[in-house]
Amino acid sequence: MEIAPELQFKHYTVAEARLPADALMHIRGTTLSEVAICCDLERHVFWAEHTEPSVAEALRSSHWFDVRDWVTAGRPGSL
Repeated sequence: MEIAPELQFKHYTVAEARLPADALMHIRGTTLSEVAICCDLERHVFWAEHTEPSVAEALRSSHWFDVRDWVTAGRPGSL
């Protein structure tokens, strides 16, 4: 990915990603093993364009970052 080459994005189900409770409580009406997220699990950054919209919205209310926000915020938590 050109905008953040240091990140390692992979596709997971929400269940596999083990998202935080503050995000999970906002995801309704779906089975977590069937909903996709594209993210760097280690840095808590997701790619909204490749993530289920309801999951992306839920993650915005948590400590996770959309990759575009992560880049413009100066790469918080980067190594």
